[in-house]
Amino acid sequence: MQAHFFQHVPFENLGAIERWLRAKGYAISQTAFFQPSFSLPSLDAIDLLIVLGGPMSVNDEAQYPWLVQEKEFIRQAIAVGKPILGICLGAQLMANALGAKVYPNAVKEIGWFPIMGQEGKSQSGSFQFPPSLEVFHWHGETFDLPPGAELIASSQACQHQAFQIGRSAIGLQCHLETTPTAAQALVDNCADELILGPFVQDATTILADNQARFATMGAVLVQLLEYLHHQVITPA
Repeated sequence: MQAHFFQHVPFENLGAIERWLRAKGYAISQTAFFQPSFSLPSLDAIDLLIVLGGPMSVNDEAQYPWLVQEKEFIRQAIAVGKPILGICLGAQLMANALGAKVYPNAVKEIGWFPIMGQEGKSQSGSFQFPPSLEVFHWHGETFDLPPGAELIASSQACQHQAFQIGRSAIGLQCHLETTPTAAQALVDNCADELILGPFVQDATTILADNQARFATMGAVLVQLLEYLHHQVITPA
């Protein structure tokens, strides 16, 4: 099985996803858009696509021309039912690739805040989040739900936290993949965004040693990855 990930900046990587992929026996390849030269894979050659986050906006095509190619690849992947997970910018790219608008959220959401799983969806076969789960956030933009998408999680600061299209495409505004190392990397590289607000924590709060919240969040990440893995091994 081949997992491929799209990476937009060096300091945002697979985090806890990498450990799960290797345990499942996936080979891992990447497209690093920040490198002077990059290549996109053949869609037929990959079984699972993961689109990571980044500080740029999906609307920055003039500054980052590769966004056009990336969005078209994502659109094709969703169209053929390829299992895909988009994280933060990745979810925004998925939404925008399908025609939805991406724009500044009313407030930035940076740090540890709960998301709420949407109730009453169990018969649809969609992924089910817990009623409440404390997760890691780092974003200033949000998106409209694309056509055909189902909302599966929200937060107080941002209604569209997670959506699903069919059985194989899931977009997450939050960062379930975050490890302590990954959180430190974001603080180190994006500290200018830590302007305190109702949903922006300071670096000390963000980096406080709390293994329990990483473990709880990571357990739900594994459930989500297992859900998508099932689409890889038994596609609809």
